Amino acid sequence: MAKQPNKKTKVETTGHEWDGIQEYNNPLPAWWLWIFYACIIWGIWYTIAYPAWPMVQGATKGYLGWSTRANVAEEIATAEAANAEINARLASADLNAIASDPELAGYARSAGAAVFKTWCAQCHGSGAAGAKGYPNLQDDAWLWGGTMEDIHYTVSHGIRNEDDPDARYSEMPAFGEILEEPQIEQVVNYVMSLSPTYDPQDASLVAAGEEVFTDNCAVCHGDDGTGDIYQGAPNLTDAIWLYGGDYDTVKETVINSRFGVMPPMGGAQLTEAKIRAVATYVHQLGGGE
Repeated sequence: MAKQPNKKTKVETTGHEWDGIQEYNNPLPAWWLWIFYACIIWGIWYTIAYPAWPMVQGATKGYLGWSTRANVAEEIATAEAANAEINARLASADLNAIASDPELAGYARSAGAAVFKTWCAQCHGSGAAGAKGYPNLQDDAWLWGGTMEDIHYTVSHGIRNEDDPDARYSEMPAFGEILEEPQIEQVVNYVMSLSPTYDPQDASLVAAGEEVFTDNCAVCHGDDGTGDIYQGAPNLTDAIWLYGGDYDTVKETVINSRFGVMPPMGGAQLTEAKIRAVATYVHQLGGGE
C-alpha cells in the first residue's frame, strides 16, 4: 500500500500580506519558550540576590550581600598590607634621601605617578603640563619653591584654600579698584615690555607704567619684575604666563587679579607615604630644585 502524504496543518495568518506573500502566525518553538521563561525567572531572582533596585538612598543590597565596592576595598586593603613595610620606610625617610635609595625612589616614583593620575591630573593634566590657570609642573618655574620640602608642604596644605589654616597664602589686589584707567594701561604696557614673548601695545606708555609698577607692584614682584616665589608672586620677565601674556589677559589680571586655589591633600585625603610619593614624582619630572 502506497504511503499517503501528511496533510498540512492549517495555520492562521496574521492578516499581513506583501506582494501575495502571507504572514503565518506559527507558534514559537517550545524549547525557545521554556528558555525565555527561565530567563525571566532567573532575572527576578538576580534582582533579589544582588544589588539592583534603586531607592531614595542607595539601592537594595540583595540577600547574598555582594558588593563591587566591598571587593575593591578588599583588594586595596590587600595591596596596602603588601606595601605596608615600604610605605612605613617612605613615610619616615628624610625627604632629600629618598632619591639616593634606589628601591625607595623607584617605589615612590611608581606610587606617586598613580597618586598624581588619581588626585592631581584633573587640574595639572595627565602629563603634568598644566593648562591655563594650572601650573606646568615640568618646567623650572616654582611659585612656592621646587625643593622636596617645598613640594611636600604645598601638596600637604594646598594653596589659598579655606580647609587648611596652614595653606600657602597670598592675594593680588584687584587694581581696578585702586588705579585709574590710564594707570592700568600704563602698567600693562610696562609689564609686557618685560616679557621676551610679548611687545607692549603702546611703547609710549612704558616709562609711565614703570613708575606705576614701582609704586604698586614691586613690593611683591620685585623692582626688576622677577617675582618672589615664596609670596607666590610670578616672575614677569620670563616666557611663562599662567593665565596668558597678551594685552587683554594681562589687563584682566591687573583689573580683577587672580586667585588660584589648590586643595590640601594631607589628613583625610592622602597618607604621609602617598604625599611623599607624589612629591617625589613631581620633583623628578624635570623642574624640581
